[in-house]
Amino acid sequence: MRTRKLATLLTGATIAASATMVAAAAPAGAAGPCGSSYTRVGVYAIHHKVDGSRTGTLEVHYSSSTGKNCALTYGYGKYANTKSWKGVIISRGDGSGKDSDAGEFTHYAGPVYVSAPNQCIDVEGIVPDWNSRKLNNVHCG
Repeated sequence: MRTRKLATLLTGATIAASATMVAAAAPAGAAGPCGSSYTRVGVYAIHHKVDGSRTGTLEVHYSSSTGKNCALTYGYGKYANTKSWKGVIISRGDGSGKDSDAGEFTHYAGPVYVSAPNQCIDVEGIVPDWNSRKLNNVHCG
């Protein structure tokens, strides 16, 4: 009986030590693609203009500490994790403060940023064959 209790205690200690090691491996507040203070506030599918299949994803992030919005465009399906043309554009709702990134990327275009306190933003994600998703006057605040 005493051996079983010792084995149970050792097993519990091993599990606790393993969990601590795993938790320690990931840095606290790990930075995402926009930076550590950003939270994802929108995810939008980009569809092929002819057949409607999904070709990409537009993501919008926001940092309350900086007051900035951030955007990225990822490929989806055959465009995911492969070098292909991707683009992203962000601006204030009135068109000012525009930031863009486009080119042949493996993972994503961006990040691009705009400071728009108390304003809405316009954002657009583009993937091969000029398939795009454009949102006007969104994420107001």
